[in-house]
Amino acid sequence: MTSLPLILADEMDAEWSKVKVEFAPADPTNYGYTFQNAKAMAIVGSRAVMLYYNDLRNAGAQVRKVLVANAAEKWGVSPASLKTEPGFVVDPASNRRMSYGAIASFAKVPSPLPTVDKSELKDKKDFRYIGKPMPRRDTPLKVNGTAQYAMDVQLPGMVYATARHSPVHGGAPESWNDAKVKSMKGVLGTVKLPDGVAIVADTLPHALAARSALEVKWTKGAAEGFDSEQNLNQTYLKVHADPHAKTQTLEAKGDAKSAFSSAAKTYKAEYFSDYGYHAQMEPLNAVARFNSSLNHVEVWEGTQDPGSSREAIARAVGLNIDQVTLHQCYMGGGFGRRSLGDYSSEAARIAREVKRPVKLVWTREEDIAHGMFRPQSFQCLQAALDKDGKVSGWSHCVVGDGGVLLQTGIRIPYYEIPNQHIEARGVSHGIRLKHWRAVGHVFNVYAIESFVDEMAAAEGMDPIEFRMQKMSMTPRARALFEKVAQMSDWKAPRPEGRALGVSISERSRSLGAGVAEVSLDRTSGKITVHKAWLAVDGGLVVQPGMARANVESGILYGLSSVLHERVTMKAGVVEQTNFHDYHLLRMADLPETMEVAFLDRSDQPPSGLGEIGNPWVAGAVANAFYKLTGKRLYHMPFTPERVKGTLKA
Repeated sequence: MTSLPLILADEMDAEWSKVKVEFAPADPTNYGYTFQNAKAMAIVGSRAVMLYYNDLRNAGAQVRKVLVANAAEKWGVSPASLKTEPGFVVDPASNRRMSYGAIASFAKVPSPLPTVDKSELKDKKDFRYIGKPMPRRDTPLKVNGTAQYAMDVQLPGMVYATARHSPVHGGAPESWNDAKVKSMKGVLGTVKLPDGVAIVADTLPHALAARSALEVKWTKGAAEGFDSEQNLNQTYLKVHADPHAKTQTLEAKGDAKSAFSSAAKTYKAEYFSDYGYHAQMEPLNAVARFNSSLNHVEVWEGTQDPGSSREAIARAVGLNIDQVTLHQCYMGGGFGRRSLGDYSSEAARIAREVKRPVKLVWTREEDIAHGMFRPQSFQCLQAALDKDGKVSGWSHCVVGDGGVLLQTGIRIPYYEIPNQHIEARGVSHGIRLKHWRAVGHVFNVYAIESFVDEMAAAEGMDPIEFRMQKMSMTPRARALFEKVAQMSDWKAPRPEGRALGVSISERSRSLGAGVAEVSLDRTSGKITVHKAWLAVDGGLVVQPGMARANVESGILYGLSSVLHERVTMKAGVVEQTNFHDYHLLRMADLPETMEVAFLDRSDQPPSGLGEIGNPWVAGAVANAFYKLTGKRLYHMPFTPERVKGTLKA
């Protein structure tokens, strides 16, 4: 909401204080970036600045070119003789100035707009806003309460709805105590959903009370009988050990088999990670209103992907895309969960059924029970060292459900090991899965960097030196480890009871290296991260202050998931129900300091920064734990109970 309009404004030479920021319509064809040869508006995968940057610069330059051409025609001079200043076209020869507003009153706009050669774009030394500290545009709105979330939307005649979904993922409602629910105070009706039942009432408290009284008979779901811990600890290992299991090769370089057969030494380690819930602050909600003919619907929603949400709504209620108007709202956290439009589609279904505007609100309990989770995984890593102690062979297998959700971050572009074999083995449980901030990078980078640290310790080498000397590290990665070593004063003694751990971080073309300073309460099993340092190569950083805050939020999100967060299922039902048993990082446990440094890469295009703060955390914390205890943490998250079990083992 700041960086994107700012990029355009800089290239256009607009006066930033006069720039008004509005949400774009849900129309990827006109407002989307290009990704994998398709247009999209999804703000996921740290893509926004990275993929809109060139298009917005080009658009700003086109507008500036049209303004200059019209001013030149008005003055009877060559466009090449004119220049621009914020909000004005200037004629240096005569000191004449004409505001953009004045030009707009008579301007002729060619169609198509003029093309812009790369040479016509600003040189970085001429940037007025890009790379400079600027205040966020949305902060005042969120502080003074004028930022509109879907939860804030009020419509004439609006009623309220909440839903209960099948406790086993994949189930559907067969029947429910409809008469009893409808007899309750304020209840206007019930609506059958594909995988649940909605309660409609005159107020949200009345809808919630009726939800508590709802008794539903469900069909069997795809996840019926699923036990997450049993599958992770038994089934996944069997799949990995099965020579006939279906595998997907993700990376094959050189001759890994030969590297292992001729190795002077080999290492092997196995890692586990649990399901993770998005835990966004704002409960899922949307408002929907049909016209009287039921052939057009408006939906108010906080979404990460307006285009996909609009399409999902159209499919759900049998309309064409042009019969759906999506009003984008602010959202209280997304992290990958708010990019589907499933809850907004439910709101549209309910509004069509009751023929009134509806505000649908999921409870927190419903959001967890019917959540979409980061997949759990089992991983086996092996490495071959040659006679010089260099890692010459690399093998990595990940087992789990979720396809690409399981695979991101498993490739190692920062270590140029000559012989690699990386594969995935899929299992299917019927559990709803979804992108989760940095997706598979979280558990894959954790396994990779813990394994590297284990080899370094066994070889009697400093972890950073081992990476530089034995892991065929790229120059880009080397620069980051050198930077974070300097930031953390890596080799300096630490206070009694504290130790450092290091890890790499990688996501969306950005690269980082992080260090965590950790202590351990051996009685309670509680790990505390006191300090965190992260060096990042993110190309040109459009807004350094906001980027730093974004990276810091990623670090905290990572710490929460690494130290606390886990979802488990028994008999196909999620065991956790709210934040009393799905534990999150608390304010009291925040690091004393977090230092983020961006390497000067302003000669490179921007890369993604929204998730780079997360992947390194688990490996660094696990590696610091080893320095303190001499024991390895092989299962994420590192809960107190799990830590105490590791200490006793």
